[in-house]
Amino acid sequence: MTRIEILTIFPELFDSFISCSLIGKACEKNLLSINCLNIRDFASAPHYHVDDIPYGGGAGMLFKPEPLTAAIEDAKKRLPKAKVLLMTPAGKLFKQSDAKRLATEEDFIFICGRYEGIDERVVELFVDESFSIGDYVLMGGEVPTMAIIEAVTRLQNNIIGNSESLVDESFTTTSNEQVLLEAPQYTRPPEFRGLKVPETLLCGDPKKIAVWRENEAIKRTQKYRPELLEKKNEH
Repeated sequence: MTRIEILTIFPELFDSFISCSLIGKACEKNLLSINCLNIRDFASAPHYHVDDIPYGGGAGMLFKPEPLTAAIEDAKKRLPKAKVLLMTPAGKLFKQSDAKRLATEEDFIFICGRYEGIDERVVELFVDESFSIGDYVLMGGEVPTMAIIEAVTRLQNNIIGNSESLVDESFTTTSNEQVLLEAPQYTRPPEFRGLKVPETLLCGDPKKIAVWRENEAIKRTQKYRPELLEKKNEH
């Protein structure tokens, strides 16, 4: 079983995420366990502040080290060997290769950043890896946490019902070491509003279909993510 502790000041954001879709089914089957900790529960009364102004000035606030540290240490009591992952725009760009690597782990503690970030001493003391999911800034780390949980757990045993769904998808490395986006997909009916399914997909010849899909995958990658064709085997 994969066990996850999520540290956030908005645990209610995860209610539907944990109970719905394949994540919810995995939790029901005891393949996955997700627990949310409210960082405010570890702050001091009476105001339960989790943030303070940054030394040196500047706009915004930072997570104070004391409540966040207490929350991490509480999670560590249950998951002593867990990887501690911080969601932050200043982190490493999360890639499919990271998902594959982390899928071999069992326990995780996710820190959902907010405000202008967290006190760097907490990073130095506890964080194993810091991740960003794109070159943009969100309001907090909750959405990136959900994204990474999905990316990682879908690669683990029995989470996805049909394991063949994990083959020949976007960011899969091909036999000649190319990283491509997935080719266009079609289903019934064969014609919809004047647009027809490519004839090759209807021919019944697996070899011709495979060649068509690879060629279309290359075209799509050239159009949307040409940098993937320039750097082999990095995803």
